[in-house]
Amino acid sequence: MQTTAPPNVLFILTDDQGYGDLSCHGSPVLQTPAMDRLHAESVRLTDFHVGPTCAPTRSTLLTGHYANSTGVWHTIGGRSLLRDDEWTFADALQADGYRTALFGKWHLGDNYPYRPMDRGFQTTVTHAGGGISQTPDHWGNDYFDDTYSYNGNPQPYDGYCTDVWFRLATDYIDTPDDRPFCCMIAPNAPHTPWNVEDRYVEPYRGRCPDDRARFFGLIANLDENLGRLLDHLEANGLADNTIVVFMTDNGTAGGVALDRNGFVTDGFNAGMRGVKGWAHEGGHRVPCFIRWPNGGLGGTPASAKDVDDLTASVDFMPTLLDLCGATVPDDRTFHGTSLVPLLRGEPQPKLDGRIVVTDSQRNVRPVKWKDSAAMRGKWRLINGEALYDTAADPEQRDDLANDHPQIVSDLRAGYETWWDLVTVRADERIPISVLPDRPTDLNAHDWRNDTSDAPWHQGMIRTGYVCRGHWELEVGVAGVYRIEMRRWPIEAGAALDADPPAVDWRRDAVHAEFADWYDGGRRTVFERAVIRIDDTRYEQPVASDAEAAVFEVLLDAGPLLLQADFEGDAEGTIGAYYVRVSPVV
Repeated sequence: MQTTAPPNVLFILTDDQGYGDLSCHGSPVLQTPAMDRLHAESVRLTDFHVGPTCAPTRSTLLTGHYANSTGVWHTIGGRSLLRDDEWTFADALQADGYRTALFGKWHLGDNYPYRPMDRGFQTTVTHAGGGISQTPDHWGNDYFDDTYSYNGNPQPYDGYCTDVWFRLATDYIDTPDDRPFCCMIAPNAPHTPWNVEDRYVEPYRGRCPDDRARFFGLIANLDENLGRLLDHLEANGLADNTIVVFMTDNGTAGGVALDRNGFVTDGFNAGMRGVKGWAHEGGHRVPCFIRWPNGGLGGTPASAKDVDDLTASVDFMPTLLDLCGATVPDDRTFHGTSLVPLLRGEPQPKLDGRIVVTDSQRNVRPVKWKDSAAMRGKWRLINGEALYDTAADPEQRDDLANDHPQIVSDLRAGYETWWDLVTVRADERIPISVLPDRPTDLNAHDWRNDTSDAPWHQGMIRTGYVCRGHWELEVGVAGVYRIEMRRWPIEAGAALDADPPAVDWRRDAVHAEFADWYDGGRRTVFERAVIRIDDTRYEQPVASDAEAAVFEVLLDAGPLLLQADFEGDAEGTIGAYYVRVSPVV
């Protein structure tokens, strides 16, 4: 079926859009005509499962390995850093002659060697952290006319974030180049904050709660951009030999209201229990559409079809590389398997009886059975205890564990095998750069502490969120290093005791609930700056009009723990939210 010319790849991964947040899946309010069009022309994996949260899903899709084994089992706290020895589908396709690009959300580390340009993507324009306005992101970004990272360097871009990602992707696709492209568009929408122009929200006002109307507005804008891009592929003769994949990264974050047990009380969730973060079906069963006419996968409604077998994010990379005919070295293996036979209606024995596991840890370290789903066929074992048959009971109301003890035993055994597979690696440490022109920028988003508590959003930075944490680092070369502690990010240019730096944000398009993330905040006054390197403490008085407290310290090669605190504020000691480490030369 494959043509002589290698296929292009266009992979669209939206953020926090659930299975029920498409009109083709039955949403009675939201309208998604472009997504519906792609659905009508694709092979559709109707029982496809990812992680219940953002970064874990991304790590699995990129590597074909279960998230916990890649070092990514949280979205903050230094637990969203993709291990530096992982091999991504971008690495693989680049090695096989593809040009590769990522536009939008990365969320797998913002320092070398974790950045997307270090992991196989040759062209990257991304925001930092897990979303626009989060702590690592450029100060004051609010979805409109923001500054993003272009191959590691800050650059301003005009327009609304989702429009920017799709516009840049379209320009990239149009770049004259004889090589096939692999272009990943990973919008931060519809993740909070639900900032979007009112014209996208207005069609839903009065038909659902205002929060949900804004959430739907972000999806409507996404859909509009997707439609333009699909039209562009058609108009430029690229549609037939481009593998188009549309997927979301976890269950809905704004489409429904739940009761305490995870059952929907208002809104549409395609009949599923739970939402983002839940171990039940609504937390991790997501849309997955694949279209490649030249490869025999859809292209018209007549050639489209549903595939109802249990499939998962660990299958994505081996499937994609198989479709592209990419080379997989003998020393590279996957936890999933290629779904190509299944997509083409052929037997796939490797799927028979296999057990797939997903979980939501959001802990300092993984906890056995926590928020987990062990799955085989239509059976779901939740947290090692409750058993559901999603074929007969898609809402997972009837616990059948007592009626089927053998199935429970089998699924528990499968989970145990999975647990052993994903817990054999040590924690990932951030390496300290020895290049003066490439300092290591640390921030509170990646703090580690006993509670996984961290000021992960700029709104928390503005309010002086009282919390402390440390970074686990690796020094490759012994020497003297400069450690700069800041209350405000370097691009804000603000003194340690300054009032929260003003930002220019679109009040007409920012949800009122999130307005304090851009306004307000408090001034902080400190007496001492303190750093701890393992068990050694260094301190100095704070010069309040300085932008940073600066230490120069001899560091030995090897692992170390760095903690940086400002002491003496009336609200209590707080960690330095931003720290830069660079060699002294």
